[in-house]
Amino acid sequence: MSGPYQIVQIASLGDDVDAELARRYRVLPLWNEADLENMVAPARDASVLITSVRRGLRSSLIDKLPNLGAVCSWGVGYETLDVSAARERGIVLSNTPHVLDNCVADLAWALMFSTARRTSVGDRYVKGGQWTEIGAFPLSTRVWGKRLGVVGLGRIGMAIARRAMGFDMEVRYHNRSERPEVQYQYEPSLLALAEWADFLVLACPGGPETRHIVNRDVLKALGSTGILVNIARGTVVDESAMVEALASGELGGAGLDVVANEPHVPPELFTMDNVSLMPHVGSATLETRSDMARLVMQNAESFLEHGRLLTPIV
Repeated sequence: MSGPYQIVQIASLGDDVDAELARRYRVLPLWNEADLENMVAPARDASVLITSVRRGLRSSLIDKLPNLGAVCSWGVGYETLDVSAARERGIVLSNTPHVLDNCVADLAWALMFSTARRTSVGDRYVKGGQWTEIGAFPLSTRVWGKRLGVVGLGRIGMAIARRAMGFDMEVRYHNRSERPEVQYQYEPSLLALAEWADFLVLACPGGPETRHIVNRDVLKALGSTGILVNIARGTVVDESAMVEALASGELGGAGLDVVANEPHVPPELFTMDNVSLMPHVGSATLETRSDMARLVMQNAESFLEHGRLLTPIV
């Protein structure tokens, strides 16, 4: 396709969607480039930029695109995007909510079970021949009938809470504000929620406002039989305090899909049987990743053709 560039793409959406975008629009593909500010010059006329929560967006790149009208980001979080700089320019932004909520909730429950019932440890126990050599596997922790605390009752938090009903669990939540329309009990104090809960699942946004809200006191309140599950952002937890609490037995266990300095995991966690780890893959199913990529494309298409986004960041 000839003519001026319509889209600057600094994050790949997968081979199929990338190819479809290139067939339909004039796209400048820069997802393999490190020096974006110097590579974007040919697309000064572009009105849409496609990025991802991992790739992010700096104000210096926005400054290089004087006709930019919309930023379409892959992922729910947007703490890596300079939202304020974009809005100062009148640029609208979109993310990909809804389509990944249930897969992330599924993984939260997988981590809950893996940590409580020690399924990853049991897998190694069987495959390593210990079942035949040693025999009985150590007892684990029950999940059904326990108390579930959810931190952040947004779309993903609600999906996590709904699943608890099938396990006869009592659910309470902590949020920036109470949601009177939901059936679960609101707990305005995170510390009090941790003291009450058997499982504390983090589903809140990342960023400065939630940095280290799960601190040493919260971990101590969750206690030696409590289990922390984090599918939010690693920055939400004081990681050093968590490692110390796990090592000392002050915290019962942790199921983590995220850490503070990804992909670098505190090495102490590797030898802890009360810790279950995943490499930030909450939405990483074939079906959901395809849905996310297509939603980014649909947002770009909607802006180019109608001047509005389907899932704007409010």
